[in-house]
Amino acid sequence: MSASQPSEWTAAQLAQAVKRGQLELRYQPIVDLRSGQIVGAEALLRWRHPALGLLPPGQFLPVVESSGLMPKIGAWVLGAACRQMRDWLPLQWRPFRLAVNVSASQVGPDFDKWVKGVLANAQLSAEYLEIELTESVAFGDPALFATFDILRDIGVRFAADDFGIGYSCLQHLKCCPITTLKIDQSFVAGIADDARDRTIVRTVIQLAHGLDMEVVAEGVETAASLDLLRQAGCEAVQGFLFAKPMPAAAFAAFVKRWRGVTMNVNEPTATCCVCCKEIPLDAAFTPEGAEYVEHFCGLDCYERFQAPS
Repeated sequence: MSASQPSEWTAAQLAQAVKRGQLELRYQPIVDLRSGQIVGAEALLRWRHPALGLLPPGQFLPVVESSGLMPKIGAWVLGAACRQMRDWLPLQWRPFRLAVNVSASQVGPDFDKWVKGVLANAQLSAEYLEIELTESVAFGDPALFATFDILRDIGVRFAADDFGIGYSCLQHLKCCPITTLKIDQSFVAGIADDARDRTIVRTVIQLAHGLDMEVVAEGVETAASLDLLRQAGCEAVQGFLFAKPMPAAAFAAFVKRWRGVTMNVNEPTATCCVCCKEIPLDAAFTPEGAEYVEHFCGLDCYERFQAPS
């Protein structure tokens, strides 16, 4: 944290940020390891501070929660994300769904009515939306399950975010409306070096599959982690190995490039050419991998990773 940045923002400063339109969304792709396609994205909140630049949520969300601003900011996030998804519909990304984090303070008896209203205002079909909840919200209060079920019935999906670091009641897990477990990045980061993390990740994947849930691994940053997740049967991944969160226009261009390249992520040893054997084909498509290809591989190889004209 720089000397010019306060250790804690005030509620008034954050309220002004909302009023002045300084909040932005970034989108990080979710890649299906079975098809090799981008099948979704997670919408992530950022604050474009006029003096300090783009700030990650960890630097201001705690104050948003404690100050009571979360319902207002959360409503903006869900609405903006749904409108962006609607604008992407002509691109015909199928299958595709957009994951949006929802705070505990936004969930209540009328949660289903509120979400339906947001979808209606955005003119977006429910099948394109996935709501991410913390474990305490997803599994902690069975009284909310009926509300979640109403939304599931119209096509909304639910994911338990950062699974493994919060409160989970196994009794509730078997009857909750969650469709996806997202393994917390703290376990994914150590999967290549820590046998305990590998055991936890494999166990979560087996548990999810036994309950007819899908699994997304968060924070995938290395090819070694990716290979181990494949071996464990993980369906989908997201992380810096593929792309950092990016603005909507950049994300659309990224998906266009990705879908324009023939890849097989089920063959982790496949490479774009003989001169870049160290890079799995899926990782070579990331901005960092493409930069390597540009500098160390032939022009024909590099051009495969450029956006079509």
